[in-house]
Amino acid sequence: MSTVLPLPEPTLRRRERDPRAARLDANRLAKRLRHQVGRAIADFGMIAEGDRVMVCLSGGKDSYTLLDILLQLQKKAPVSFSITAVNLDQKQPGFPEHVLPDYLRSIGVDHHIIEQDTYSVVSRVVPEGKTMCSLCSRLRRGALYSYAAEHGYTRIALGHHRDDMVATFFLNLFFHAKLSGMPPKLLSDDGRHVVIRPLAYVREDDIAAYAEARAFPIIPCNLCGSQENLQRKQVQRMMAQWERESPGRIETIARALGDIRPSQLADPKLFDFLALGTGAGTALPDAHAWLSGGEQDPVAPAS
Repeated sequence: MSTVLPLPEPTLRRRERDPRAARLDANRLAKRLRHQVGRAIADFGMIAEGDRVMVCLSGGKDSYTLLDILLQLQKKAPVSFSITAVNLDQKQPGFPEHVLPDYLRSIGVDHHIIEQDTYSVVSRVVPEGKTMCSLCSRLRRGALYSYAAEHGYTRIALGHHRDDMVATFFLNLFFHAKLSGMPPKLLSDDGRHVVIRPLAYVREDDIAAYAEARAFPIIPCNLCGSQENLQRKQVQRMMAQWERESPGRIETIARALGDIRPSQLADPKLFDFLALGTGAGTALPDAHAWLSGGEQDPVAPAS
């Protein structure tokens, strides 16, 4: 006999709630997201007058939410800018290639679908059983950057959110021994592209709730059969446990990423520790003498 599983708590709560209350909550959530995205754009100078913004749309909840909120802000923004949604069809088996074009046409958004068979490349290069995500991401980024350069887009908008940024910080800390992360705005390595992350202040839980309320046609991210990077999953589990035990901890860490104090860390490239506490004209320490361990030539005995 089959077992009927109980409905998850969020579903039960939604069934019990007044539809008007649900609509009110959805409106409040949309307002909060617009405020957070608008604040991130203003804080980091993400979009300026005349910018041509290319929104990278994957079919997941994050990029749908990014596009939706930017379209809302565009109507009342203090500057004029254009939006084009761009998706890379990587020719993954089973990819529902009609979903994104149909959705984008339905909302009247300028869009383009890039077709590039990166899936075959990744499948051929990556050994069976190994994660494809890293190489797949590099190929996808290369294709999107090339398209942006060819068509004159001045901003490339990605859907990374606050939790992604915190997780990346810990990945670099734990596995790469460096304090770095995923900045809200950056210049690409070749200096040709400005990449922006307008969801930098937005919680992933809020994005999930918004995507459900808006009923976006989500495309699953597991079509290639690849597993997410195990290190990132480990960090995400750690963050989820922290949030359960101490609600608000991730928000505190996210705020800390914007309050860096070089003099309280240990990077001599960022802060002049050598000159700290020395008087004018005082010679700086001789590093070579210290590194030698204080070894000195033997002193000849007195005659």
